[in-house]
Amino acid sequence: MSRSAFIPALRFHSLTRFYDALLARTLKEDAFKRRLIAQASLEPGMRVLDLGCGTATLSLLIIQSHAEVELHGLDADAQALSMARTKATEAVVQIQFHHGYAQNPPLVKGSFDRILSSLLFHHLQRADKVTALSRAFALLKPGGEMHIADWGKPRSTLQRLAFLSVQLLDGFETTRDSVEGTLPRLMGESGFADVVETEFGCTVFGTLSIYRGRRPMVEVCPEEPSSDYR
Repeated sequence: MSRSAFIPALRFHSLTRFYDALLARTLKEDAFKRRLIAQASLEPGMRVLDLGCGTATLSLLIIQSHAEVELHGLDADAQALSMARTKATEAVVQIQFHHGYAQNPPLVKGSFDRILSSLLFHHLQRADKVTALSRAFALLKPGGEMHIADWGKPRSTLQRLAFLSVQLLDGFETTRDSVEGTLPRLMGESGFADVVETEFGCTVFGTLSIYRGRRPMVEVCPEEPSSDYR
């Protein structure tokens, strides 16, 4: 996603300050983010990235329950990052925040054990989803895992109608992949192995899904042409 096409969490920068309260009251945010964290099986010493960390709600839950990980947060929204830093300071926790886009993260390749992401990918155009997933894959160590919570394929007509409210706010083009449930396929095409939707839940805004993918320990390279011409 280009800088000119950047979409804040609630589409308008003036609404960013209401984001935390809205999610807390409508999505049972704490519950689904704790399930995402539990799925990631974090261990002491791991380097963990909260991709699209926003105001750091997920980051704080991670560090408060797993104080011995090295936690980083990345987001393109400077206003949200400012709120995130304030929240981390008030909570007296160490989180390294970075300003940047998921499509071009200013981070070292092959340096993270886990990447977690919550409600980021439905903001991205298809091409930017693919790029962001490829960059995330490159950031992981071999054997590292990515865990995503985002809007998934509606499980009923009622859930499809409920998701229209998200589409009206965030845009129909960026959210089309959520309706079609294509994120797992895009993860696989970006190199992730064992991609699976581990669970889903129905909310007032649609179906919220949790996904998991892994960077293989040994990656298969294309066979090189033989030099034996006998």
